[in-house]
Amino acid sequence: MPETPTQKAIAYSRIIHLSHIIHPQIPQWPNDPPVEFEKVADLEADGYYLRRFSMGEHSATHMNAKSSFHSKTPGIDAYPAESLVLPAVVINIVDLAAHNPDYLLTYNDVVAWENNFGQIPPGVVVLLYTGWQDKWENRDKFMNQQHFPGFAGETTKFLIQQRQIAGVGIDTHGVDSGQDMTFSTNKQVLSRQGIVLENLTNLDQLPPIGTTLAIGILRLRSGSGSPAAVMAFIP
Repeated sequence: MPETPTQKAIAYSRIIHLSHIIHPQIPQWPNDPPVEFEKVADLEADGYYLRRFSMGEHSATHMNAKSSFHSKTPGIDAYPAESLVLPAVVINIVDLAAHNPDYLLTYNDVVAWENNFGQIPPGVVVLLYTGWQDKWENRDKFMNQQHFPGFAGETTKFLIQQRQIAGVGIDTHGVDSGQDMTFSTNKQVLSRQGIVLENLTNLDQLPPIGTTLAIGILRLRSGSGSPAAVMAFIP
């Protein structure tokens, strides 16, 4: 007999945007294409209002695809819909990052979090709240000459192998710190076609456990990533 589909539900008390508003002055990685808007139809002249826009696949709040760090692999359009609705946990390192902008999440940080909230369950996205979201409106402070916190590669390895996480996210411009040009966390997570979310916001409004993420992407054919509309369902 055919298997009966499993019914799933999201219980929530409120929904929060985790994506920044997109405009031409947002902070961007060096050499990324600019964010541009151009009016192509006017309400008075044409009867409707329409703009075109252009931006890089890794600008604003965005999700990286496996193809961004692994050649001849699926683009953002290959991610199944069911892979984009996931539980999340939040690890707060705001105080640590305030004292050291190059701070890397350690194994000990994970253990300390688990002592308070329980072992990180499999299949979750680990969101790292660094406080960098508050610098977003100032390009120089947000990019900070490539000095911003992230996940340590060894910590990511532990989370993948020992906790079987589904992915990672952060409120900085990269899940790897600004000084990690090996992109070790990106490469590890994306090698499994996991979730990598960058430039998130409003992480201060999320509880440590219990949130469900809904990640909206543009299904760009063979895209290396996509701007993302990420929403958090709060229990």
